[in-house]
Amino acid sequence: MKMLTALPLLALALNLHAADAPAPKFRAVDIDTNVEIGYGIAIADVDGDGKPDIILADKKTVQWYRNPKWEKFIIAENLTEKDNVCVAARDINGDGKAEIAVGAGWNPGDTENSGAVFYLLPPADRTQKWTPVALHHEPTVHRMHWALNPAGKWDLIVKPLHGRGNKNNEGVGGKVLAYSMPANPRDEWKTTVVSDFMHATHNFQPINWDNDPEHELLIGGKEGVWFFGQSTGAWKHRQFTDQPAGEVRDGQLASGTRFFATIEPMHGTTVCVYSDPGKKGLWNRRVLDDTLKDGHALAVGDVLGLGSPQVVAGWRGMTPKGVPGVKIYVPNNDGSDWRQVQISGAEVAIEDLKMADLNGGGKLDLILAGRQTKNLRILWNEK
Repeated sequence: MKMLTALPLLALALNLHAADAPAPKFRAVDIDTNVEIGYGIAIADVDGDGKPDIILADKKTVQWYRNPKWEKFIIAENLTEKDNVCVAARDINGDGKAEIAVGAGWNPGDTENSGAVFYLLPPADRTQKWTPVALHHEPTVHRMHWALNPAGKWDLIVKPLHGRGNKNNEGVGGKVLAYSMPANPRDEWKTTVVSDFMHATHNFQPINWDNDPEHELLIGGKEGVWFFGQSTGAWKHRQFTDQPAGEVRDGQLASGTRFFATIEPMHGTTVCVYSDPGKKGLWNRRVLDDTLKDGHALAVGDVLGLGSPQVVAGWRGMTPKGVPGVKIYVPNNDGSDWRQVQISGAEVAIEDLKMADLNGGGKLDLILAGRQTKNLRILWNEK
């Protein structure tokens, strides 16, 4: 096993003004320095030992890293001639072990024949190769998540970047599909159309918007951020913003105010938060930062232990060229004032990031995948 590289403690002072928060402290550790691209991260317990593991969809491989020593196990490789692009992992049958799906065949320029979706069947020994089961797919498969449906079952929601035959973000919309797993995963999976009118839909987020058990969705794209719900069984939608968005994540402040954060536009420069929908239904926009270079990942959670969530944004610095980084944006109780602090820079060119309590210490750690920097890094939260 490769020796882990421990990096210096990051101790950063914040001048929060409205928010009385401790200074964040992170200890950076690279658990892999041979990542090819690091397209997508998922956090789930793969082997059923009660500890969250890290799953990574890399260029040609899908691998998981076992908590706490972070041994690397490649469970699928060369699923298609083109790259993998996304991964979804969650225990959906209650046995304590994650089910894993992968999106592959990545070629955003081919809106006719690209894309692939696989469900991975695990062997008894989950450190060995898993068996891929090819499912129906739309072109330019780009992001996927498991989401709870009104029947209490987990569906796999798969979203393409572009619609079939789409050129220059125009033409038919991308077809977002909900896949229902049959009793035998090798059989045909029933699909339901969630959305078919949006363009350049880079990312989306399953959310629990109300008190019912099923998930709703926030999808960001050329037409802004849209809300999708299925409480009646059929998917319905309404528009929340009219600003093109690449990333979207939701949260709720200590005051009870619901908000969602975005990076605008796709691969963009601007971090925004939205709250308090106006009379026409569009939510009020607040710009937190407009200095990102190729913004590519977003997370919302209480990293600082304030009892109210913060926004974490990462950028690659690839197109346009620039120094990559990660920032935390910290609100006061009602979200009327936000402050920011940078916690990572050129050492990780962010392709994806996630947050999770990896060691059971009650603090959210940050997991970063670097594209040009070829690393998978944990920022251990030591506030």
